[in-house]
Amino acid sequence: MTSLASTIAADIQPIRQSAIPAKLGCALALAALADWLFYGHRIGLSLTLFAIATVCMSMLFNYAALDRRRAMIGAVILVAGLIPAIEELNALSSLILVAALAIALLFATSPETSGLADRARALRTFFLLGPFRVFLEALQVFNMSAFTRGIALWLLPATLGTVFVTLFAAANPVIEQWVSLLNPKIILDHVSPPRVLFWTMMLALVWPFIHVRWRRRKLVITDVAEAPVPPPLPPVVSVEFLGPSTILRSLILFNLLFAAQSVLDGLYLWGHVALPANTTYAAYAHRGAYPLIATALLAAAFVLVAMRPGGPAEKSTVIRPLVYLWVAQNVLLVASSILRLDLYVGIYMLTYWRIAAFIWMGLVALGLILIVARIALDGSNRWLVGANLIALTMVLYGASLVNFDAFIADYNLKHSSEMGGNGVKIDANYLLTLGPQALPAIDKVIALRGGDYCLAGRRDRLVEGQRQDLTWRAWGFRSWRLQRRLDAQAKSPPSNQPAG
Repeated sequence: MTSLASTIAADIQPIRQSAIPAKLGCALALAALADWLFYGHRIGLSLTLFAIATVCMSMLFNYAALDRRRAMIGAVILVAGLIPAIEELNALSSLILVAALAIALLFATSPETSGLADRARALRTFFLLGPFRVFLEALQVFNMSAFTRGIALWLLPATLGTVFVTLFAAANPVIEQWVSLLNPKIILDHVSPPRVLFWTMMLALVWPFIHVRWRRRKLVITDVAEAPVPPPLPPVVSVEFLGPSTILRSLILFNLLFAAQSVLDGLYLWGHVALPANTTYAAYAHRGAYPLIATALLAAAFVLVAMRPGGPAEKSTVIRPLVYLWVAQNVLLVASSILRLDLYVGIYMLTYWRIAAFIWMGLVALGLILIVARIALDGSNRWLVGANLIALTMVLYGASLVNFDAFIADYNLKHSSEMGGNGVKIDANYLLTLGPQALPAIDKVIALRGGDYCLAGRRDRLVEGQRQDLTWRAWGFRSWRLQRRLDAQAKSPPSNQPAG
């Protein structure tokens, strides 16, 4: 477990040139947490929780600089500083907590700082100048080299993430409502100058803990930064666009997005929790079927490209489990789409296109499972294509033997409101378009409606077309079986017919 955590930390640790944008985003996240915990509320245990969150973020971004032995000392100092704040938060316990945070950080990340005077000077600089560094160092975001490298690392995750959010919004009315809240006008309506000042102050306070710069490290960083000649920009971008770092960031982001969609489906679709206002259950079930399948196909394409045989990400011990988790979420997404379509068909009846959608969804789910098999077995894309072609051939061959006309007609009749089902009233016009194989269902509709003469006349034309199918040039075994059924029905006594 420790080695896996170390591998993940090493993989997601930003390199020095692109650290500022990631750290600034982390500082903004902490400011948002502070807004939720502190703004307009009494402060108590919330300060302790915020301090712990700050420490976690600080360790994440300064993992490479940690000295294990001194970090243990820092952890003891931190725990000692937290105890008074947990007992009772007041001015004294707050000062102790802040001092403990800074001293623990100094011990953990600055092993070369020794001696009381040296540490006192470092802490003095940290408290007096640290909060003001954010205003100058944040401008490094616009350093072209770091900015371009940051774009290379996050362009693909951000672009595909936006596409997935758009598809989820099209599939899920709840997510659509959340996305609508991102309207700039709505956001500006909730912005107030005091809150902006609060966020600015929190950014200034947390920045020294995220972007750690002790006095003695400046010379070392400057020498290292000036010594090597930076590589040309285009090769860096081309390497990182689909490199392990980009793929890892993408998979982490995509797993979080898909988890949110899966949780919502688990609550509303599978768990039948009450939907928010202005959202009907039918709309929730209907909208998601096709956009979610498009999402799964896009996800499958990304996995194929990212985990290409011989690629840099194929053997990664961190990326592989994330790929398996994401594919599993996609299979769950397809299952959710099938359930959505089934719920919709149960009310609004079956059609050829909806049957095709069921078959297509099953093939997509099987294709995702085969992708996992290809990665786990170190197979080739040729094997994957062959396996999918075999599955497609078997499905198409099986579909050629199914009497879909009769199946659709019988299903729609059985689930219609006229037969006591949950669906809408039977659409006789649609049954007529299905051809002679729908005749048994049409006869039942005529009997239910007490002898609909208009429908009966159109039914007779279908019977005539059925007889023409029995000529030797147009003969088919399915038509022959239907004709035998119709002949047996014609010979039955009229009293056997349902009364109107």
